[in-house]
Amino acid sequence: MTIEERIDLSETRVCSTVFPFLTNHHDTLFGGKALAIMDEVAFMAATRFCRKPLVTVSSDRINFEQAIPSGSIIEAVARVDHVGRTSIRVRVKIYLEKMYEQFREQAIEGVFTFVALGPDKKPIPILEGI
Repeated sequence: MTIEERIDLSETRVCSTVFPFLTNHHDTLFGGKALAIMDEVAFMAATRFCRKPLVTVSSDRINFEQAIPSGSIIEAVARVDHVGRTSIRVRVKIYLEKMYEQFREQAIEGVFTFVALGPDKKPIPILEGI
C-alpha cells in the first residue's frame, strides 16, 4: 500500500452538536473544547495511519476563523499532512453547519504533531523502512 493510499484510508471525520454546556460566556464553542476535539480526531487519524502508540508533541497554527454558536453542528476532519521518521503531522479542519439552514463553512484549522513511542517510551519509526 502506498503512503497516499494510507493517508486516504486514515482520514477521520467526527461530527458533534454544540450544546450550551460546551460554550463560553459568548454562547460560542469554548476554544479549549475545540482544541480537545481537534487533538482527539488528529490522534485517531494518525493512529489509523500507523497503528502505533502515539503522543501529541505540538499543536501549531491554530486559526479560529469563525465563532461557532451554540446549536450548531460541527464536523472535524483530520488528514495526515506529513510523515517523518518518528513523527507524523495531521491537519485538522472544523466545519460549522447551521442546524436548520443549508450553510457550511470552515471555522477552525490547525496542525498537530505526534511521535510514535516504543515500549521503552522512546521514539520509534512511524513506518518500517522510513
